[in-house]
Amino acid sequence: MKRQLQNLKPENLLASTVSWFQERVDLGPAIAFARKKTVPTHRHSWIYVAGGAAMFLLGLQIASGILLMLYYHPTEAGAYESVQKIMHDVPYGWLVRSVHVYSGHLFIAVICVHFVTVLFSRAYRKPRELTWLSGFLMLLMALASGFSGYLLPFNELSYYATLVGTEIPATVPFVGDVVKHFLRGGGQVTGETITRFYAAHVMIVPIGMGLLLGIHLVLIQMQGMSLPLGMPKKKVKDNRPFFSEFILIDACAWLVLFGLIVTLAVVIPAEIGLKADPLKPAPTGIKPEWYFLFMLKTLKLVPEAIGVGFFALAGLFFLLLPFLDRRASAEKKGPGFVLISLALFAYAVVFETLAWLDPGLDHPPEVFAADTYNFSSGMVSLALMWLVIAFSVFYLQRLLKTNTQARKLQQDRPTA
Repeated sequence: MKRQLQNLKPENLLASTVSWFQERVDLGPAIAFARKKTVPTHRHSWIYVAGGAAMFLLGLQIASGILLMLYYHPTEAGAYESVQKIMHDVPYGWLVRSVHVYSGHLFIAVICVHFVTVLFSRAYRKPRELTWLSGFLMLLMALASGFSGYLLPFNELSYYATLVGTEIPATVPFVGDVVKHFLRGGGQVTGETITRFYAAHVMIVPIGMGLLLGIHLVLIQMQGMSLPLGMPKKKVKDNRPFFSEFILIDACAWLVLFGLIVTLAVVIPAEIGLKADPLKPAPTGIKPEWYFLFMLKTLKLVPEAIGVGFFALAGLFFLLLPFLDRRASAEKKGPGFVLISLALFAYAVVFETLAWLDPGLDHPPEVFAADTYNFSSGMVSLALMWLVIAFSVFYLQRLLKTNTQARKLQQDRPTA
């Protein structure tokens, strides 16, 4: 009896469980493969945090999206009303939806930061061409996710923005009208469009994103982390094991991002807007999400066919950049492709700014009210949450320091 009680101790129970699985599933090769990943430490090491931050935000998107799916109705008659129910009647539905909205914006922002850091550190160079391709396709998937999710509340803003957005493919010769009809499920933006966008948002895009992410992670695991072009290995101060040290740095970033998203959700809950009325004329000042603003401004100033062609060429340039930049593949610096990239980014920033300065939709500020929403109580909860986050970050930093010291002691220990 005493021996049986000893086996029920947590540490013995965990050891016996691990032993049981190891007898049936040989995890040795998988563990050895995972231990192979290290992250170099140098003055630009912060660039390696963006990828993990994007993964965390994707996970937050999936978790909050699953909860929203329990109440959302993807029909013309029920879409707007179901969002109203989520925001006003479902306990803390306002919090879940606001977290989903803000994490979606941050997800695309972090992916863009990751894209820029990889681009200017020339991490796409040989032998990481496939890693770049999978990452760039994930960026397109993220934009597709944002576009497909924008219509789902079926409010005035999302309806007319989708009407304009789905009209753009019609400028493509030969197949444009077919693509527009396929996206809308007909000639106009209707309930059929909501159903198609919903299917894309919750199934097609996530499946594609998951497959690309799996390929991306396997390639990174096999090839290791890239150093910025021109950085000699002697400038690398250390190589941190990912699963015992660098993941703790990632976790600190995740906690801060989570705190920021929840703070935004409590202070500025996501708006519902006015219900879309296809029979009303489009109001002035309709704008898409921020990551499409520079495109909209471009299409207002140039013929749509020219604008769409320019976007296609720019996308093709970035997609094929690892094969075009031969000097980077030979570990040589060259200003040519950097200048082209800087020019494209300068264009995007200028046109994004011009689009922001344009007058927006003129409507009174939305007054939010829900049974489970109280601003004062929310502020107290936020203060407590940030205290927990601060303590957790402090603890993770101490743990990182301890793990690093233990590893270095192990490395310095003479072998028998």
